[in-house]
Amino acid sequence: DAVSELPEPVGYRLLVLPFTPKEKTKGGIIIAQEALDKARIATNCGYVLKMGPLAYTDKERFSSGPWCKKGDWVIFARYAGEVRLLNDDEVLGTIKDPESVLHYI
Repeated sequence: DAVSELPEPVGYRLLVLPFTPKEKTKGGIIIAQEALDKARIATNCGYVLKMGPLAYTDKERFSSGPWCKKGDWVIFARYAGEVRLLNDDEVLGTIKDPESVLHYI
């Protein structure tokens, strides 16, 4: 499985796969590569693939519990790369559908 080949996050880190917008609309219109690239850059959300063993265990910093879990879509600050290793406190929020974020770009 492809996920097992990805790096294992250590400590307080999460492994996040950035959202990739669809290349074709529901109506069948193919979206230009330039528009897709802009959407990838502007969209700072991703899917939590893995979590390090210490993620969200600091009860002082996360008194209300974890901010996200494996399988959540999260919003984060801008970074480069195909997959991202984020610290647990770098998650800015969670969302249900990353497609909905594209409508506000």
